[in-house]
Amino acid sequence: MKAAVVHAFGESPCFEEFPEPIPGEGEVIVEVRAAGLHPVVKALAGGSHYGSTYELPLVPGVDGVGTLEDGTRVYFGGARPPYGTMAERAVAPRAMCFPLPDGLDDALAAAIMNPGMAAWLALSWRAQLARGETVLILGATGASGQIAVQIAGSLGAGRIIAAGRNERVLGVLRGLGTDATIRLDQPDRAIAEDVAREAGDDGIHVIVDYLWGRPTEAVIAGITRRGLGHAAPRVRLVEVGESAGPTIALPADVLRGSGLEIYGSGAGTIPVRRIFEALPRFVDRAADGEFRVYVERVPLSDVEEAWDQDQRGQRLVLIP
Repeated sequence: MKAAVVHAFGESPCFEEFPEPIPGEGEVIVEVRAAGLHPVVKALAGGSHYGSTYELPLVPGVDGVGTLEDGTRVYFGGARPPYGTMAERAVAPRAMCFPLPDGLDDALAAAIMNPGMAAWLALSWRAQLARGETVLILGATGASGQIAVQIAGSLGAGRIIAAGRNERVLGVLRGLGTDATIRLDQPDRAIAEDVAREAGDDGIHVIVDYLWGRPTEAVIAGITRRGLGHAAPRVRLVEVGESAGPTIALPADVLRGSGLEIYGSGAGTIPVRRIFEALPRFVDRAADGEFRVYVERVPLSDVEEAWDQDQRGQRLVLIP
């Protein structure tokens, strides 16, 4: 079969022949119709993600849309390495194949399910977002961040603050339920001052962080309050991605004086049962057109050129 194949970490995949997958017990063959090029896909294929098996060669891709032998159209994940989803066929656990409604397009489902479920679970499960709370999306102008903004509104956030570098997308987000925006293409001190202003007296209750690194340090500085007479509001920072860097400097007094709580959200912190419990509600809302994401469809044969393309707030989807 034809597939995108990674032969060395740090290199783009090649479009070439790869052995056909053979299903084991409890597994099925899926004829792939669309697979999203998510940041986690590139991190796993590059060997930098904690979930990497370091097995080469490999077919990248963590999820996708396809059809089973009986014609059922499904969203699926959990492809068994080295068989990822960026191929004509993949092998996956039957239990991780979820039927899709006719109203949800292949490419849109492939683009939105991974980042959408990540945001949904980060907000609802890890942060335990309560109705009326203020949410800051850090990295809001990327495709994942844009979806997180919309999901925060869907889950009842009282106020949504979007922080990102792309001024054009920040403008778009103002029409998708965002109450305030913060530009990240300015000095760290200015970012901290903007965060402090938007936090006000009531504070920011939840931060969903796709960036980490220096932007996170600036945001933490903005929520930090000085003095011994204040009562720090509780702030749950949920770390989802690290596109701005893998580490931060965290002064000890911040944890004592800011009300900051830090959580991670990803494989290892989200029980599989939680994912399957949340899937039906998310899929129904996505099929109803409640969430918007900009999708670019790319033939799988063009994967090498698409791999390092600047996605600029949209999500690339590879079509076999």
